[in-house]
Amino acid sequence: MEISTTAVSTFPHGDGDVMDPSAPSSRISIDKLLPALLKCFGIILCGYIAGRARIITSTQAKGLGNFVSKFALPALLFKNMVLLDFGNVIWPFIWSVLIAKVSVFAIVCILTLVASSPESRYSKAGLYSIFATQSNDFALGYPIVKALYESTYPEYIQYIYLVAPVSLMLLNPIGFAFCEVQKWKDKRDHQQGKLLIVGQVVLHVLKNPIVFMVVIGIAAHFILHQKIPSFMEDFVDGLANSFGGAALFYLGLSMVGELRKLTRSTVVTLILLLTAKLLLMPLICKDMVDLLDTTSPLNHSSLSDYAFLYGVFPTAPSVAIYAAYYNAQLEVVISGMVISTLLSAPIMFTSAWLLTLRWMDPRLLMNALQDVSFDISIVSLVALLWTIAVMLFSKKFKRLPQMFSTNLFLAQFLTCFGMMLWKFVVRGNNFISQILSFTLLCTSLYCTYVWPGLIALSLVLLRRFDRLKVSSGMFVIVGWGIPAFTTAVLLICGEKLHDTLDSSQFYSKTQIICSTIVLALSVVLSGSSLVFLSRGSWSQKDRSQGANTSVEDLVTETEQDNHSIFEPEVHSEDLNRACLMCECAPPQPMPDTIISTDMNHTANSLTAQSENSNDSTVCLVFRVEELNQDEDRQVPRHVLLCLLLTVGSLANLSRCVWLLFYQDPGRLYVELQFFCAVANYGQGILSFVLFGLDKHLVILPFWKRLHRLWYRKRQEEQPRSNVPEEIRMTCTDFIERHKDQCFHDIVRKRRCGIRKMVDCFLGCELVDWLQQVGLAEDQPAAIIYGTCLQQGGVLQHIEQECCFQNAPIYYSFVT
Repeated sequence: MEISTTAVSTFPHGDGDVMDPSAPSSRISIDKLLPALLKCFGIILCGYIAGRARIITSTQAKGLGNFVSKFALPALLFKNMVLLDFGNVIWPFIWSVLIAKVSVFAIVCILTLVASSPESRYSKAGLYSIFATQSNDFALGYPIVKALYESTYPEYIQYIYLVAPVSLMLLNPIGFAFCEVQKWKDKRDHQQGKLLIVGQVVLHVLKNPIVFMVVIGIAAHFILHQKIPSFMEDFVDGLANSFGGAALFYLGLSMVGELRKLTRSTVVTLILLLTAKLLLMPLICKDMVDLLDTTSPLNHSSLSDYAFLYGVFPTAPSVAIYAAYYNAQLEVVISGMVISTLLSAPIMFTSAWLLTLRWMDPRLLMNALQDVSFDISIVSLVALLWTIAVMLFSKKFKRLPQMFSTNLFLAQFLTCFGMMLWKFVVRGNNFISQILSFTLLCTSLYCTYVWPGLIALSLVLLRRFDRLKVSSGMFVIVGWGIPAFTTAVLLICGEKLHDTLDSSQFYSKTQIICSTIVLALSVVLSGSSLVFLSRGSWSQKDRSQGANTSVEDLVTETEQDNHSIFEPEVHSEDLNRACLMCECAPPQPMPDTIISTDMNHTANSLTAQSENSNDSTVCLVFRVEELNQDEDRQVPRHVLLCLLLTVGSLANLSRCVWLLFYQDPGRLYVELQFFCAVANYGQGILSFVLFGLDKHLVILPFWKRLHRLWYRKRQEEQPRSNVPEEIRMTCTDFIERHKDQCFHDIVRKRRCGIRKMVDCFLGCELVDWLQQVGLAEDQPAAIIYGTCLQQGGVLQHIEQECCFQNAPIYYSFVT
């Protein structure tokens, strides 16, 4: 089937004549790109191996970092500031990158100030804004730019040295000011005045050797007439040339062990920061160049692509030095630096590879996009079948907000099914089947855009009012009604493109406008709801510290006051409430953004129940577990799901805006197109990871079954004959003379689950009994005796997971 020119416009071919493979072209070459990438990431890998193998210690690595940041980099900047040729600089490019960096800095700063808790609001705003705007321009960016543009646009290389001081001299001081304000607020006396804080910031900036040498280099540029004196040329060159390898090696050293520090409290923050650094920054840089640059079309396109490539450069390691200096957000900054470096590598390679292509066949690209969408839809479809089954069998779909997330999973399922159907229908000539498959695909895809915002809004309402004030049916109507109405508008008013394979442009520009409106509303609703949810979490946490009792404090206090829970006798009316919890580990703290909304409600209900009950054998830990199973709204998982889907919607919104404003979007649009396809049809994989592996329905039963099978296998492989003679004699003596009396004295029936009753005892009870009957002189001897019984197969841990301990851990005799 022939594909029209309009139909393949989704895959623009960049500069006007590049579609002709025989036409002469000055495009950049990929020949030097792979060696440059191998050089950069190979040296980084060597540094990582040296740090991991402890060939270089952390102290030595710190010394190397000081050399790089205080000697080598200042010398490199001084040299290039002196030799810089300002006559060949295209200043609109510099202003465009400046505006882009200021915009991203302001967005990150404002959102952090709004969403963060007051205790660390200003330090987070300063460091996060620096993280999102300061790129690794010299160590990692310069070799790649040199490899790509040295033979075609050599003047682009010097732009690195003009753009970098934007962060160092303009934006970083603002971030340092926020950090100094935070230090001032943390001091209770508040004796420092505002002028002193400003002075400290200015002094801190001027003491930075990088800033100092940039200023000196610009002054020397005019004084020395763009030439370094011969007597100091070799000295400056020696220091400057040592920067590249040393900086990359130090970057590898700084990565060692940092991902281990990644916790749940940093995941949400890192997602937002990496989105700002690797998505917003390159897109805004490219857009600003397109708006401000008025040079020739060929040079304009190359500058725009160069701006996008520059925005993808990862965060500089110096940001970690700033975080260590202010002792704030060190785990977030270092983990983010490592992840941004790892993520930027494939993005930079793909972007650079697309820029080096002289010709792209639109048919091949269209088929490749269809194949990628189809393949990932199959995987997502299977994952969503499992996830929906888990929601149904666990009956969580009856609760909020799981009811709304189940609707989202259903929309994702229909999207994947619609994509698979579209691949076969679109190549045929049946107009009705095309319309029906498009209606299914478009409506369900719009639903996946709308539902994350509705879920985030429902979380805000549930947190604020504890009960949803708006009918859940209204949410369902909106979640499915708006996409259906939008699709109906397209079918009635849109102009269908003939012979197109791309479902996102089946109704040309009308569909792009409708998608832009739906995506914009979804991003605004989801983003604002998540911000309100974050503010509500830390404000509610502050109020609850003085008014409410936390669950873990309540459990600890009850265990300290009511020791009768571990006494041998359990009344008959308490059998239904006793449990077999082995350990009472306090729950891990959650980040500000994803604190569960049920904790205060659970604590209040448990407090009321404990006040109304004089029964000392009530196990509050078991009651908390029951309440968590019945009422857990899984707020952290829903927040993470909404956040990741919002990032995907933001990428789709950028793609739609890109198509609306550019008749020839360029080669880099292909990269964004494939990313959006993965984001749209791969949502099911994300949903499966977050909700398909249910703890109580899937993970715990599977783990217990696997552990028991393994334990029995080991028991079969180690028969009783392998037990030492001393242990065997001790076990035989205990079974023949003491087991019946011990069973009568300490073994009690206790509840395990809902219906099952188990004969068991506590490890501390057996230790006391062994001392009472004279089988052990003291506690250490009793523990040794109990260990012998366990090794001899007389007793076992109730879950077959713990060795014998003098603790409130449950054991049972082996029958």
